[in-house]
Amino acid sequence: METSQQLSHAMRTPVPVRTTVGDGPRGRGRNEALAESDPRSAAHASRPLAHHPEAVGHARRIARSVLHAWRIDEDAAHSVLLVVSELVTNAVEHAQPPLALHLRRENRGPRVWVGITDGGPSARGGTWTSSCAHDEHGRGLAIVEALAAAHGADRHPDGTTHWARLPVAYRTR
Repeated sequence: METSQQLSHAMRTPVPVRTTVGDGPRGRGRNEALAESDPRSAAHASRPLAHHPEAVGHARRIARSVLHAWRIDEDAAHSVLLVVSELVTNAVEHAQPPLALHLRRENRGPRVWVGITDGGPSARGGTWTSSCAHDEHGRGLAIVEALAAAHGADRHPDGTTHWARLPVAYRTR
């Protein structure tokens, strides 16, 4: 278990983005090893996340770096970052560890696929859910639905991957 001091240090330390090429969150389409590489040439990026509220900011920083490397337009990147925030928040609040962030650049469209893999539903809600009024939460999936061209959840033996596919534009310079 990480102490708050270890987590604080980890949040300030730049983390290399691990990337792979494939058709799914784990690169199942082709049998290519997960390797440290340049995110500009990678079609997929995955990073584990701590199961803490601070994971939301960490996931946004990772996603922002990947989207910048992929030359995603600022407005489109903002929408992707908002979806990342909502999906990670839901996972921290309503799911068990472990957590992982997956981003995949799709050239058909062009689109970005965002996935958050968790350990499956938790028996009880997290601290945010219990610390705020009923009308202060529950809007996350509506935001995802409004921004995404498609979204859903895939259950698998290790848990659940909640995903969204968003249309994007590339920066011209």
